Amino acid sequence: MLEQILQVVVSGIGIWCFAVTFNVPKKEGLFCAINGAFSWLMYLVFSGIGAGVALSSIGAAFSITLLARAFSAIRKHPVTVYLITAIFPLVPGAAIYYTAYYLIMNDFATAGLKGLEAFEIAGGITLGIAFGFGFPQSIFNGLGRLNKKVEDGRYQQREDISR
Repeated sequence: MLEQILQVVVSGIGIWCFAVTFNVPKKEGLFCAINGAFSWLMYLVFSGIGAGVALSSIGAAFSITLLARAFSAIRKHPVTVYLITAIFPLVPGAAIYYTAYYLIMNDFATAGLKGLEAFEIAGGITLGIAFGFGFPQSIFNGLGRLNKKVEDGRYQQREDISR
């Protein structure tokens, strides 16, 4: 249990560093880190209930897509700011590495298995994102109204940037 908590925290820290490196707006780095940590948390949850790598990737990608869309509506930034950074913990880097490794070592059967695993994970991420974008934008636009600031003791809706 402690190991999984550490993995989630380190995932969030890694995503925050990635966000800083790639010039994500400074105020959005924390939200990117939250979404990145949530990404790995959801992957661990789905893996813990017995889902395979593909289903775990679909579930985690679906979850982070919904959270990224919510952050986008509330924070008034493009969804890609939150989504692209949150995908990184799910990317099948080890599977791709071992595919190449076993190809070089002439172990084609194991290379095929690792390549299939990488393909399943990448396909799962793609499907999860597609399913997450299947929800109407109007659901998330309602969340944008939650972003209010207190001024003179009353709530006023934050002005839209495009006006």
